[in-house]
Amino acid sequence: MVSIMSASSGARTPWHLWVVGVVGLLWNAFGCIDYTMTALQGETWLRQMGMTDAQIASYEAMPAWMTAVWAIGVWGAMLGTVLLLLRNRLAVPVFGVSLIAYVGSLVYAYALSDQAEVMPEGTWIMQAVIFVGCVFFVWYSRMMAKRGLLR
Repeated sequence: MVSIMSASSGARTPWHLWVVGVVGLLWNAFGCIDYTMTALQGETWLRQMGMTDAQIASYEAMPAWMTAVWAIGVWGAMLGTVLLLLRNRLAVPVFGVSLIAYVGSLVYAYALSDQAEVMPEGTWIMQAVIFVGCVFFVWYSRMMAKRGLLR
């Protein structure tokens, strides 16, 4: 059996880091795909995702700064996951920035726009799942850093 060792600490990479990393890549890939396809195909992609005219209009009305917040959130989460798999301590602040961006998108959706009103009933459940996922990645990367597994 080949063990993967840290050059600085000699600590073995725990199996759960690989599981969290692979699940994180798959989970965050959807956000990156959604962002990219929305940018490239716009209304065509949104309709394929089952959005109504009102929902599409709400997304199209998003200001540029909100698009930037969305990009920071999804691409930051993906970068954080890659950094976690590379056992790089920068995963912690990158996941933190991604979480802050996600909270910013929630503030926009629920307080600064009509997005929450036009989304289907129960959308808040998925919003909560995403929030918990973001918090988990921040927590997990912090725990791995505290254990000396991230360099």
